[in-house]
Amino acid sequence: MHDDNATTVADMWFDPACPWAWMTSRWLTEVRELRGITIRWHVMSLSVLNEGRDLPAEYREMLDASWGPVRVLVAAALRHGDDVLGPLYTAIGTKFHVDGDKDRRAVVATALADAGLDADLLDVWDTTDVDDALRASHQSALDLVGDEVGTPVVAIGGVGYFGPVVTPAPRGEDALRLWDGLVLMTQVPGFYELKRTRTSGPVLRPEEAQGADA
Repeated sequence: MHDDNATTVADMWFDPACPWAWMTSRWLTEVRELRGITIRWHVMSLSVLNEGRDLPAEYREMLDASWGPVRVLVAAALRHGDDVLGPLYTAIGTKFHVDGDKDRRAVVATALADAGLDADLLDVWDTTDVDDALRASHQSALDLVGDEVGTPVVAIGGVGYFGPVVTPAPRGEDALRLWDGLVLMTQVPGFYELKRTRTSGPVLRPEEAQGADA
């Protein structure tokens, strides 16, 4: 049962390249629609997280290509405020994860236009101009959960966890039950981890959700 006194603000850290973070974000936006919570968006970076690690070549290539989008997101927030992160992330994620457009630079350019933001924000793509701010935002997530995690990170009432990792993104009452459960877990001192092996890949499109192993 919903507790009217439960915390109603969620902080979420995301890398737009991560499909699991995308689904968590869609769950949170569903809860916002149904429950009226506030979501504060923050950027973290799988590229920063995995610096110096010995990784398969294909994954390293993906990480190298992921610097540009997070830099643009941070540059947009620095210029226009953090409130632009949610709409810009939604625009990027819809094209990248739902529509399947993997041309990152073209996706971000179109997303900037869709979100009504300046096209010249793309200028930071191959520079380190905003990397200090990017690393600071990333570190704020690790300060909550440690560095043995990835994206997403969600915090409620200042208590953060890696996850929830879920597929497909819960809707309706399922979304609210997951929210209420997470709120309760954040209120238990010393609770750290729940985990089971994933048996389904990311279900990114709503029409594919029926029959998926959730």
